[in-house]
Amino acid sequence: MNRIKKNNLSVAILLMATYFLGTSCSSNQEKISMEINKGWQFSEVSANDWHPATVPGEVHTDLLKNKMIPDPFYRDNEKKLVWIEKKDWEYKTTFDVSPEFLKKENNLLVFDGLDTYATVYINGIEILNANNMFRQWSADVKQNLKAEKNELRIVFKSAQNVVDSLAKKDLPYVIPDNPRCYVRKAQYHFGWDWGPKFTTCGIWKAVRLEAYNEKEAEEEYKAPHKYELVQEKDTAGTSFYFKIDDKAVYMKGANYIPSDAFLSRMTNAEYDKVIATAKDANMNMLRIWGGGIYESDYFYDLCDKNGIYVWQDFMFAGTMVPGDKDFFDNVREEVKYQVKRLRHHPSIVVWCGNNEIDEAFKNWGWQKQFKMNKKDSIKLWDDYKRLFQDSIPKWVKEVDPHRPYVSSSPLFGWGKKESITQGDSHYWGIWWGTEDIEVAHKKTGRFVSEYGMQAMPNYSSIEKITLEEDRKLYSDVLKAHQKAGKGFTKLNTYIHRYFKDTTNVKTWSVKDYTYYTQCLQHYSFKNIIGIQRSKEPYNMGTLLWQLNDCWPVASWSITDYYNRQPKAAWYAVKEAYRDDVKPTIDKVRPIELKLENPQITFKVEGNNITLKAAKDAKYVWVDIKGYTGRLSDNYFDLKAGEEKTIEIQTQISKPQITITSLFDVLSRTK
Repeated sequence: MNRIKKNNLSVAILLMATYFLGTSCSSNQEKISMEINKGWQFSEVSANDWHPATVPGEVHTDLLKNKMIPDPFYRDNEKKLVWIEKKDWEYKTTFDVSPEFLKKENNLLVFDGLDTYATVYINGIEILNANNMFRQWSADVKQNLKAEKNELRIVFKSAQNVVDSLAKKDLPYVIPDNPRCYVRKAQYHFGWDWGPKFTTCGIWKAVRLEAYNEKEAEEEYKAPHKYELVQEKDTAGTSFYFKIDDKAVYMKGANYIPSDAFLSRMTNAEYDKVIATAKDANMNMLRIWGGGIYESDYFYDLCDKNGIYVWQDFMFAGTMVPGDKDFFDNVREEVKYQVKRLRHHPSIVVWCGNNEIDEAFKNWGWQKQFKMNKKDSIKLWDDYKRLFQDSIPKWVKEVDPHRPYVSSSPLFGWGKKESITQGDSHYWGIWWGTEDIEVAHKKTGRFVSEYGMQAMPNYSSIEKITLEEDRKLYSDVLKAHQKAGKGFTKLNTYIHRYFKDTTNVKTWSVKDYTYYTQCLQHYSFKNIIGIQRSKEPYNMGTLLWQLNDCWPVASWSITDYYNRQPKAAWYAVKEAYRDDVKPTIDKVRPIELKLENPQITFKVEGNNITLKAAKDAKYVWVDIKGYTGRLSDNYFDLKAGEEKTIEIQTQISKPQITITSLFDVLSRTK
């Protein structure tokens, strides 16, 4: 670029900066904004038993901070806290406003997030009824405010009681598979096969007052990039891949669920940790799963900054939907609000209507399970098509005409041959179908947007949530932290095939069992990713299930809930997603190896641990007691006579280090 062009560009940038800075200053002079985040209290409705509350927050975390309940994640406390979701709760605070505020023509009370059925009162006067966790709610309070001691009170109805009532009211008509379908609330709050059932309520996002004379004009929206989802017929079926600015991109990543059962705990620092686990594992895409939430602006800012593309589901997962006008109107406002809020993020490359509802209705046996008659079945499918194939794409296009939209992920279940030849694929023959891991050679789809293998949480997490007496396989407490149907049975099936005869599994220590499951998950992801990537360009994407956990649990996550520490599989994924090295695929299974005692020695120098083995070692696990950081590598293989140095993120004095290899655990588990 020549000097004249450079100078012109510099001037243009300076002028634009001056313009936007000027606009911002002018806007700030016109508009007054005041957060209402102090002095909150909460009580069970009608109990008049008030305690300090934190806003943003939720009732469970407020009860915990006031020592009114035990840690919900500890042992089997989850089932002891079901009573909370059956109660109605209320929150209140008082605030003053300045004379300048009251002089403005418009005084608006704005809620960025109310969870979920909420009635709002200012100075005893009802001003707002909310029924959607995913919408921003506001009310003109000009006539309700005074200069001092305004009381703001919010009454939350039990979402569980409401949906149970709505489902009962509809009988004998049944909407599969759960009454949660009636409410616009994070669906995972009602429990999932990796999550607890804490059906929360509360003020989960910011509350503020805004005063202004004239409403600002909406900023003109401009497809930060050119996004294209290419679905073209070819000799094998139909392609499914993304073009970004006319360049085909192979997507390597994971599915993302909410990172906490209690959303207010997710600080920016926590998001930094989570996105770092994706970035450092060489991922370039996260799929925001439809049973959680539309994430915070900061989350998407991090994705923008770190070059991580986002597949964004709308918040529907695994249930059919009501077809009444009120429900559709509610969803329309949700979709328009969220798309307008998020559309400026260049990381978002596709909007998706829902998670697995299309394939569920066709393949999961709901018609038989719920004894649907033909008329109800037709109505359910018509309502589904009307929302996801007609309405949502139209609403999206009105506010974001540039990004692609798909109605459901996937269109074909993993048992259908089409799931391998067209569209995106959730391939669960491995795990749910207990097929061999090697089946991926024949069952890799065009874009695999879900697949996975379970593992126990890190043993340090098991110690944190259990007593010594709980650390026995199949104890009630361990079963409370294994939500998947026949989860232990499936884990044992795969351990038996790939690592060790499990006939005497009940005699194993939980620590050794945990080690086996984590090595199994490591082996699974290493090989499945290697196979899928070897099939490029037939396959153009691999998104493993899942990146993260929302509490300590046996799950498909490759990171642990506490401190976002890696599980063994994270290190396998990091290696398998590298672009500079071709992924390796194991031929000889670990159970077929003839291992000898590796006699591993190590030395510590500063932040480095250097290891050496006398014999070949598999799955070398370096465990540092009490360490909450990340190691540069772990669960690695070590060749006889070779040295390997791994780095500790943060130096600790006198580290207590334990080295474990597969030989050691095989020797202990007879």
